[in-house]
Amino acid sequence: MSVALELCSVSKYFGNFRSLHNVSLQVQEGEFFALLGPNGAGKTTLINIVAGLSRATSGSASIMGHDVVTNFRDARRSIGIVPQELVFDPFFSVRETLRFQSGYFGIKKNDDWIDELLASLALADKADSNMRTLSGGMKRRVMVAQALVHKPPVIILDEPTAGVDVELRQTLWKFIAGLNQKGHTIVLTTHYLEEAETLCNRIAMLKKGEVLTVDTTPNLLKKHASQTLTLQLNGVLPENLQSLVLKSEPSQGKYTLALQSPADIEGILARCRKDQLDVLDCAIEKPDLEEVFVQLMSGSEQ
Repeated sequence: MSVALELCSVSKYFGNFRSLHNVSLQVQEGEFFALLGPNGAGKTTLINIVAGLSRATSGSASIMGHDVVTNFRDARRSIGIVPQELVFDPFFSVRETLRFQSGYFGIKKNDDWIDELLASLALADKADSNMRTLSGGMKRRVMVAQALVHKPPVIILDEPTAGVDVELRQTLWKFIAGLNQKGHTIVLTTHYLEEAETLCNRIAMLKKGEVLTVDTTPNLLKKHASQTLTLQLNGVLPENLQSLVLKSEPSQGKYTLALQSPADIEGILARCRKDQLDVLDCAIEKPDLEEVFVQLMSGSEQ
């Protein structure tokens, strides 16, 4: 498998302020990759460097083997970026906007692909509408179409569903997932961690400009979070189970226990029965990416 996006020891300083420090990452062709971190972690700065909007203070970045500085033309053709901001020309219609975007890449007679994009993103009935008349959600759909108009192998989505409705979110992810299945490499930044958990094969987490971890989604969940079992009993939890307690409300007989695996449940319930305790209620909760994110961010103060 070839490398679609590579960052080698990328650092970026704005005066004395350090935005990125020694960031190294590889995203393989065909991956759906998430770049996560709190506000100010350096995600957008990293995207700007890859896009050629900003230059790294040190280190290098390449897209499909093309250095973003020394081979910028091929690098730009290989990438499509959906920015956070809604950037558009208020004097053009949707179709005109996409035709002009095609022209930036020297693509003529691109209407068939433009029509497909408009249909896939539910914009067909807005094709001749002026950009300034569209709602925020519709404008964001056009931003996605612009990023894809030259059929780039690598697509970067910077907070693509921020502030948009559920319908757009579902339409967008269905379309993007389809592109990924066809071989496009997707890099996503989002604060909706459930999106990253559902869609992405691998995840990198940044904090204060540094990479904290890079791993597959299942491995992150396994390493940094555990399943839990919440019990409500008609008495006090047995002494030899107290070491498993993560949270308790003894007055109500409620206890949340850490599980190494679902097989532990049988032994826990057997111990309760041995002490003649009735289980009034129980619930199993699986770990999620939000739990992992909070744990890593709070446990790595610099």
